[in-house]
Amino acid sequence: MILLSIHNLSFPIEDPVLKFLLVLIIILAAPLLLNKIKVPHLLGLIIAGAVIGPNGFNVLARDSSIVVTGTTGLLYIMFLAGLEIDMGDFKKNKWKSLTFGIYTFTVPFVLGYLGGYYLLHFSILTSILFASLFSSHTLIAYPLVSKLGIAKNKAVNITVGGTMITDILALLVLAVIVGMSQGDVGTEFWLKLSVSFIVFALIVLIVFPIIGRWFFKKVDDKISQYIFVLVMIYLAAMLAELAGVEAIIGAFFAGLALNRLIPHTSSLMNRVEFVGNAIFIPFFLISVGMLIDFKVFFKSWETLEVAGIMLVASIGGKYISAVMTQKTFRLSKEEGKLIFGLSSASAAATLASVMVGYNIILSETETGEPVRLLNEHVLNGSILLILISCTISSFISMASAQKIAENDNEDTVSGNSHEEENILLAINHEETVERMVNLGILIKAHSNTENLFALNVINEDKNESSVKNAEKLLHQATDAAAAADVKIQALKRYDNDVINGVKNVIKEQNITDLIIGLEDEKGFSPSFVYNLYSGYLQNDDVNVLVYHAAQPLSTIKKYAVMIPENAHKEAGFFHALLRVWNIARNSGASVVFYAPENILDILQKIVKKANIEAEFIIMSTWQDGEKTAAKLKEDEALIVLMAKRGMKSYIPRMRLIPELLNKYLNDNNYLLIFPFSEFNENSPEIRSVGNHGDFVEIGNVIQKIFK
Repeated sequence: MILLSIHNLSFPIEDPVLKFLLVLIIILAAPLLLNKIKVPHLLGLIIAGAVIGPNGFNVLARDSSIVVTGTTGLLYIMFLAGLEIDMGDFKKNKWKSLTFGIYTFTVPFVLGYLGGYYLLHFSILTSILFASLFSSHTLIAYPLVSKLGIAKNKAVNITVGGTMITDILALLVLAVIVGMSQGDVGTEFWLKLSVSFIVFALIVLIVFPIIGRWFFKKVDDKISQYIFVLVMIYLAAMLAELAGVEAIIGAFFAGLALNRLIPHTSSLMNRVEFVGNAIFIPFFLISVGMLIDFKVFFKSWETLEVAGIMLVASIGGKYISAVMTQKTFRLSKEEGKLIFGLSSASAAATLASVMVGYNIILSETETGEPVRLLNEHVLNGSILLILISCTISSFISMASAQKIAENDNEDTVSGNSHEEENILLAINHEETVERMVNLGILIKAHSNTENLFALNVINEDKNESSVKNAEKLLHQATDAAAAADVKIQALKRYDNDVINGVKNVIKEQNITDLIIGLEDEKGFSPSFVYNLYSGYLQNDDVNVLVYHAAQPLSTIKKYAVMIPENAHKEAGFFHALLRVWNIARNSGASVVFYAPENILDILQKIVKKANIEAEFIIMSTWQDGEKTAAKLKEDEALIVLMAKRGMKSYIPRMRLIPELLNKYLNDNNYLLIFPFSEFNENSPEIRSVGNHGDFVEIGNVIQKIFK
């Protein structure tokens, strides 16, 4: 069949196999060819779409299959923007985002209106709609920025938040102008639009997280989880359209709704990003390119005049807005350029507005020609605007993002800790393997890519069944890590005593953190408590983490963190605190610290440099903390900084913690962290803190590291 199709090949290609093959070849070739000459492959995909599209060599038609997949790509871009935004930083920068949104809407709008009304002599309605084309923007370069690892940069957060604001305003203008052109704008129109939008926002931002949390608790199948995410994207997009706004706003809101349920280090996030960047987003870029028709610019000077005014209003307006934002909030020059780069691309909302305006026929001329709200010169000019703005956006965003990534050497908070960390998962039970791997990925620094170890100690005379079981558990661990694009080193060790085997691996691999998993049914059994205190905790230079998972990490809303008095004087305090910080940052959950007032002072100084949602409550006595822990709700988890006998922060009642957890928190997640009591040779920065030893010096050094 395919041979017959090739023999009778005609353009545009109709054979689905050939069509899909050609698109895949373009997606494959664009990065390989263009990266060598420092050209963003996003631009290459747009140009390729123009070449093979109906206005180029007509190799492929922009039919329903291209449109459907491309639409998914557009929704995907907006969804990822909402999903990857750092909610803690977003809340801190909400007024900055609002300010930027007003700047980037108003300046291009004013320039566009002046150009449309005074230079092109459009009517007031047409001039307003014409101006709104330049107020919105599409985050077409966002995948580039995300790939470079600076998606949490302040400039990116401001731009993403501003995108939501300016797109809503631009699309609101579109809805109003369409209503006015059809003569149905009145009190009823405004009431209906306001109520429907509020209902839509409440459903997506409140109901979606509830549904998502329930689904992720009940369903473990990875494929089903991914399909669920797609359903949420399209459902939110459909609800947005029913509310009278564009689908892209719904996709962005869906990203915000699922933000805390899909941790940035999880396997599900890896799948979401992988499929989007591999298939859907490239299809969208190719579909945009198919709209470009270079021939129209040689047929009419009026088209070139309109296109020129559009370029000045859009690119010039976005540049002025970015500079105003940079000056207002004293951002760096590169951050200002990044804001301009991300916000300069016009594609999604612009194209939607143009097509709506073009399809509205106001009247007919004497010759029967339709008089449209936006004429064909604006339509053709918008195509040139899309091409040039996407080109500028790709180059500027990539250049500025690379410089920011090179200069962004934040130590701990950004996950680029200078201290060495090697995390060991002591796995022994099949039901705890994936949970422990997920925790290990969550607590590690992003910059450390090969520091995760999984160990199973065989102590049953090396019989065949125990060897097979060890291999099965280690294979399960490596698969779980690989799903999140993380490499884990599997270690199989033969030893007559499990604890001795673990101790030897700790020394051989310079382990800094040991994670031990608790079985659901047993919890803290007498044998486990004995092995913990008489065995695992005898390693004085290793953080020991005892983990119990009753539900997925992604479904935890809040962590209650108990810190005992004098904990800041322990050698491993900073290291333990770093683990708590990474859990909060990578999961997006909020944290409530319960600690003495002097320790809360340290934490409050550090949190100013970090992007987590934190609350601080003075814990007068350890018993107060125990009462709080016993009252945790279903989707809340407990983290306790513990201490061994003889340490400065040791409290005799700590011995009762296992009993308390078994009694009250068997259905909750909890994590006990036993900080090391002697300084690890691999942590010179921490050692310098311990040598000084006093409260002030500890606070100052921790702040310096977190800066």
